[in-house]
Amino acid sequence: VLTVHYLTITVQGYYHPSCESNRAGKEGQVLHRSKRGWVWNQFFVIEEYTGPDPVLVGRLHSDVDSGDGNIKYILSGEGAGTIFVIDDKTGNIHATKTLDREEQAQYTLTAQAVARDTNKPLEPPSEFIVKVQDINDNPPEFLHGPYYARVPEMSNVGTSVMQVTATDADDPTYGNSARLVYSILQGQPYFSVEPQTGIIRTALPNMDREARQEYDVVIQAKDMGGHMGGLSGTTEVKITLTDVNDNPPKFPQSVYPMSVSEDKVPGEEVGRLKAKDPDLGDNGLVNYRLIDGDGMSMFELTTDSETREAVIKLKKPVDFETKRSYTLKVEGSNPHVDPQFLAWGPYKDEATIKISVEDADEPPVFVAPSYTFEVEENAPEGTLVGRVHAKDTDVANNPVRYMIPRYTDVEQFFSINSEDGMITTTRPLDRETQAWHNISVSATEIGGHHQDTKVRVNIKVKDVNDNPPEFATNNEVLMCETVAPGKVIETVSAVDKDEMAHRQHFTFSLAPEVAHNHNFSLKDNRAQPVFMCSVKDSVRLTQDVYYLPIEINDNGFPAMSSTNTLTIRVCSCDSKDTILSCNVEPYVLPAGLSTGALIAILACIVILLAIVVLFVALRRQKKEPLIVFEEEDIRENIITYDDEGGGEEDTEAFDIATLQNPDGANGFLPRKDIKPELQYPIRPGIGRPAANSVDVDDFIKTRIAEADSDPTAPPYDSIQIYGYEGRGSLAGSLSSLESVTTESDLDYDYLQSWGPRFKKLADLYGTKDCSRDFIPLTGS
Repeated sequence: VLTVHYLTITVQGYYHPSCESNRAGKEGQVLHRSKRGWVWNQFFVIEEYTGPDPVLVGRLHSDVDSGDGNIKYILSGEGAGTIFVIDDKTGNIHATKTLDREEQAQYTLTAQAVARDTNKPLEPPSEFIVKVQDINDNPPEFLHGPYYARVPEMSNVGTSVMQVTATDADDPTYGNSARLVYSILQGQPYFSVEPQTGIIRTALPNMDREARQEYDVVIQAKDMGGHMGGLSGTTEVKITLTDVNDNPPKFPQSVYPMSVSEDKVPGEEVGRLKAKDPDLGDNGLVNYRLIDGDGMSMFELTTDSETREAVIKLKKPVDFETKRSYTLKVEGSNPHVDPQFLAWGPYKDEATIKISVEDADEPPVFVAPSYTFEVEENAPEGTLVGRVHAKDTDVANNPVRYMIPRYTDVEQFFSINSEDGMITTTRPLDRETQAWHNISVSATEIGGHHQDTKVRVNIKVKDVNDNPPEFATNNEVLMCETVAPGKVIETVSAVDKDEMAHRQHFTFSLAPEVAHNHNFSLKDNRAQPVFMCSVKDSVRLTQDVYYLPIEINDNGFPAMSSTNTLTIRVCSCDSKDTILSCNVEPYVLPAGLSTGALIAILACIVILLAIVVLFVALRRQKKEPLIVFEEEDIRENIITYDDEGGGEEDTEAFDIATLQNPDGANGFLPRKDIKPELQYPIRPGIGRPAANSVDVDDFIKTRIAEADSDPTAPPYDSIQIYGYEGRGSLAGSLSSLESVTTESDLDYDYLQSWGPRFKKLADLYGTKDCSRDFIPLTGS
């Protein structure tokens, strides 16, 4: 049996049941058993051993070991050969490395005794455990620190704030290495901590957030039950006091002086005030209201949503001359009250506002909102119309000056006395021209800020009977020459520009010079302002036109009358009294078109024909060719040459400047694509050779002279001069510039067979004796 022996430590093991035999069966019977050995199951080794020699963990010994060295001890399992080594002869087990219980608390090993020479097991293998014995080598740690906690202000003593917990890596089952005790190092006397649980509680009553809001508390955890030699760890706890409504609002002042000018309009701000409440959020919210004062009807109170100030505003205009000061009483209260602190109330405060009214320089005020006056028409210049009056409402009571703005009285019918406001006329007024005059009068305070006030003045022009009556229409009466005697031929009415009085009416009568005429009579209808003209019974019409003067009287005061002439034209009528014609012009035109209408229609037709003829003539003129060719004219317009010319040398030798119009240098370049409308006559003395003339030199000189004599129109023949004859073309040059000096044996008789287009060329070149001294012409 293997046994283990500690040097100074008692071997721990258990009694193996298989080793016991013959238990006492009866009381008093002597028990006999075989020899037994101790069997181990665990060893112990202290962690963190730092001695110079390996630590002896224990010794293995077998009962079969006689000490002669024939037995060999073998160790296997966790850490065997690296951490734990065994002396195979003595069985001593040593730990070669420092062990840390926090890394591994125990190791399982297997021991066996074998024959040294044969390695045969002498005993079955036995398993045992090596436990690492803990020492206090780890301080407590707060894994979740630092901590943050909140607790309401004014909390009772012992109110729980929070719980902190520390951990210790040492073995809690062995000794006091992991037994922790909490204490407070910083934060007294405001807070305390329970030693066993780590719960932090308030330690003082009535802690006020408004006095101090944050506290830094340091908590310590110490192992070994808090005894000396133990390890410790600390953590910080930041505790914040949360707000409660424990403070009522308070106005910094009991009386607030304010002022407002009398020229301010309703809605303008007068002043502000604010009650202080140190509480936060809804706890510090203050509502304001007016509760008393003689200015409650003149002022109003609102609350600024951002600054939470009470804003006093003007509700109605104030007048310095009427009342110079007002008093208001304002209340500020908390809308949210904590029932826990109701006994600390009341949660409201009051303040008094004294508002003084400041005098402002106000414009004058008219005693009436508007004025209406009357004045008779035709009144002489300077007639009094009426008086306006304004006064200065300020304390100074400065004098007032009046004036009429010219834009309200453009024609200047009226004037006003600047000192007393008397309005007079500047010239007679005519009611029939303008019955009402609407003007404005401006009043300005002398010595003030030149503020003015305007008032409306309506002036009615009273009517005077100054216009005689007259015919309502300019009547011309058409009467049949066969009119029956006594028949009414016309009813004529009268009008008067003046206003008619209630009992006023028109009277009609024949003028004195025709009062005794024998043809016509008048009948006055007093019910209406009209009269009826009728033919007398003994009428005898001897004239074509009668002029009947009629006198009209308006019966006014003063009475006005006028004589108007009624024209009576005698006309021929049929049996039904339908007028056919009168002595001067027909009353009714016959059916059909009149002579004037026929003439107008014929004139329109003639104008249309003239326009058509002119249009056709213009169209024909546009279709004429730009250049008129005469059959006998020797000029030919060669447009395109299909044959090859003298090559590039001809092109290089040609100078385009020779073809430019010299008149173009003066800025005048007439168009060359149309025929000039204005033709300059040929100068006298310059003869025009016949078309069939063979004197080409004279022909060219004549054309040049004609072109030179017309500086405004371009010539239709352009002279092209080649200063250099090309030599590069194999076909030879088409130019004939050198034909004058060059002798050629070429026969040009074949040109006769080319047709009529080459007839002129054949005539020039086909005859030997014809002069070739010419310059070829091409159409431009």
